[in-house]
Amino acid sequence: MTHKIRESTLKVILLHHTPHPEEVVALAAKLCYSPADLRSLKKRIKTKDQKGFVKKLMEMGHVSPIEHASFTFAIEGISRACSHQLVRHRLASYSQQSQRYISEEKGFEYIIPPVIKADKVLKKYFEGFMVQAQRAYDEIVKRLHEKGIQGELANQDARFVLPNAVDTKIMVTMNARELLHFFRMRCCYRSQWEIRQVAEEMLRRCQSVAPTIFERGGPPCLSGPCPEGAYSCGRRKEVRARYLKKEE
Repeated sequence: MTHKIRESTLKVILLHHTPHPEEVVALAAKLCYSPADLRSLKKRIKTKDQKGFVKKLMEMGHVSPIEHASFTFAIEGISRACSHQLVRHRLASYSQQSQRYISEEKGFEYIIPPVIKADKVLKKYFEGFMVQAQRAYDEIVKRLHEKGIQGELANQDARFVLPNAVDTKIMVTMNARELLHFFRMRCCYRSQWEIRQVAEEMLRRCQSVAPTIFERGGPPCLSGPCPEGAYSCGRRKEVRARYLKKEE
């Protein structure tokens, strides 16, 4: 029996973050220059707004203190193609749903690229291939079961026919410095559309809890020339208006 397969929807949840991340960053930075003991320094920082100080740190490029703030996200409704790009960012921790221990016999969910979805012919062809992949998966699992191969031992071989479009769930933890690097790389308009969408959602959630640290989070053209050279998207003004909420 071939089960119904479904198109998936992106969800990004900020599960946890360092409490009072900007206070922690301020404490780490001031520790470098203050003769005061930690308890006194912590008390002084808690009684004063640290926004101006953290903003100055960011402008100076003194960003090592922001490594003390970490953020953990739950991401679902992304393709395996997207997660393969995500895990290339090495200074992070990942836990991903396993295709070995989780069977897709009940029908997998998938991601369909917008440009394909907008074309009736391409969309029909794409969805037809998803159905074929599900049938192939189900048939392989069935025959392996008949051979006495059960559970993850059947799944681990059947998964070879699953397409990159199959949706996945993943937890990601990064510190603030690595997140800023991630946003520089993946919020860029030249980045692949799906991981850019993920990065933008993550950035919005970071800005809600640490607005000063992530005030200028986004592609590199927000604070300087485009590093892509001849491959630039040529939309710097549009990008700046979108991220900085004002015209250049």
